Amino acid sequence: MKIVFLDRKSIGEDIDLSSFNEFGEVVIYDYSTVEEAYKRTEDADIIVLNKVPINEKTIGNAKNLKLVCVTATGTNNLDKDYLASRGIEWRNVAGYSTEAVAQHTLALTMFLLEHLNYYDNYVKSEKYVEDKMFTHFEMHFNEIYGKTWGIIGLGAIGKRVAEIAKCLGANVIYYSTSGKNHSDIYKEVDFETLLSTSDVISIHAPLDENTMHLMDANAFAKMKKSAILINVGRGPIIVEKDLADALNQGTIAAAGLDVLDVEPMSADNPLKLVKDSNKLIITPHIAWAAVEARVRLMEIIYNQIKEFLGK
Repeated sequence: MKIVFLDRKSIGEDIDLSSFNEFGEVVIYDYSTVEEAYKRTEDADIIVLNKVPINEKTIGNAKNLKLVCVTATGTNNLDKDYLASRGIEWRNVAGYSTEAVAQHTLALTMFLLEHLNYYDNYVKSEKYVEDKMFTHFEMHFNEIYGKTWGIIGLGAIGKRVAEIAKCLGANVIYYSTSGKNHSDIYKEVDFETLLSTSDVISIHAPLDENTMHLMDANAFAKMKKSAILINVGRGPIIVEKDLADALNQGTIAAAGLDVLDVEPMSADNPLKLVKDSNKLIITPHIAWAAVEARVRLMEIIYNQIKEFLGK
């Protein structure tokens, strides 16, 4: 049995993969292009990947291939019809990063809400050294307690964020983009109501026909000027040019993003020009990547392979 990892660096070099050796030969590549994948999968029985597209161009030469494992929840990179035509099974992983993404949502919110960048710079620039007063009120911030936290997408992560927000004393409302997820605990509202009444809006929805460019100039115009927007869902849910304009014009107060339209960030991304960290923080798609989440991810992949092989 030969297992080929096509883009090992996408899960981090600090994660131990030695357990996979019990299944047979393991070949690991840091990254693979479409052309490289075509050659590297030629005699593979199982392939493990994250972002590499899987279709006839990449695995058309893989005569022994039986199983494709995606180290992620999304499977947009799989040509499932082609896999089915060849009798090749596939697996993905769900639920491994719920805690990590919920935690990162809170981290982005707190960074912006409490202007931590400003206050850190204030102290490190030594303006606080021998200042006239023990405290400093320049950048005002508010409590989450009593505010309204709007959640777009009440799946597993959205529900976990709702629990955290409720623990902090927020009034939690939500909008279900699919119309499938409902809750007896939190108040469901329409999109317009969520936009106009929320002090914090966090996005936890998948990218589909209901969410593509959901957050555009029209949506931003309906939000509170004091509102903070957090996106840990998918980049194209937001029209980035419209968000840049909304931040620059003060239409909304701030935004925290972990996902972008194009990743890594493209040179012409309009958000690149927003340098004020009190208005915008962008992290490079790391919300899912807590060490525990990545270990959990690979344990699930290991068990999927073990089950597939009947071991």
